[in-house]
Amino acid sequence: MLYPKKNPVAKWIFKVYVKWLVGNEFHQFIYNTIAVDKSRSVLLIANHFSFWDGLILFCLNDKLFKKKFHVMILQDTAKKIGSLRYGGAFSVNKGSRSMLESLDYAAQLLNDPGNLVLMFPQGRLFPNFVNRVKFEKGIIKLIEKAKNNYQIIFAATFIQYVRHKKPSVTVYLKSEDESYAGKTIDDLQNSYQQHYGNSKQQQTEIEI
Repeated sequence: MLYPKKNPVAKWIFKVYVKWLVGNEFHQFIYNTIAVDKSRSVLLIANHFSFWDGLILFCLNDKLFKKKFHVMILQDTAKKIGSLRYGGAFSVNKGSRSMLESLDYAAQLLNDPGNLVLMFPQGRLFPNFVNRVKFEKGIIKLIEKAKNNYQIIFAATFIQYVRHKKPSVTVYLKSEDESYAGKTIDDLQNSYQQHYGNSKQQQTEIEI
């Protein structure tokens, strides 16, 4: 697997550039605030529909969570866009033995309350307004490996063009009381599906 790069100057440049890029691309960045437990790490579980997903949530972490940002991305992506590793990206090679190494690394990160780990359990890109969200099993294996000292937060992100030339981005957040340790992938998926469905409903009711 490929680990995050630690060059502090490059990390600062990456942060400044991504904040500028997201700020320049979107007319409005909307999100609901939730309580963040400083004594626990954050496992952020999100839908995956575009190149922008990770960058949007990177900026959201800077605005709200204020943790050390990490995100699991595909090995091919990590090789093609190496700069993402300055932003906390680490790789996973699905279907290989090294996948366990990636999950072990993510579990270790969650043992530190100062960390946030972003996961896209769908495993690949899907259209922004799909009705059903299906998770691959890697996320529940991570939960099994991690200790219970983490806060699960669901994020459902939607991009929409309304009155302006540039789109608006809205992130709907929900903090889960359940750690999902000892639960099945269906339990986790169904809970996220409920949040995703509620968020999608709110998004379609926005007044233009």
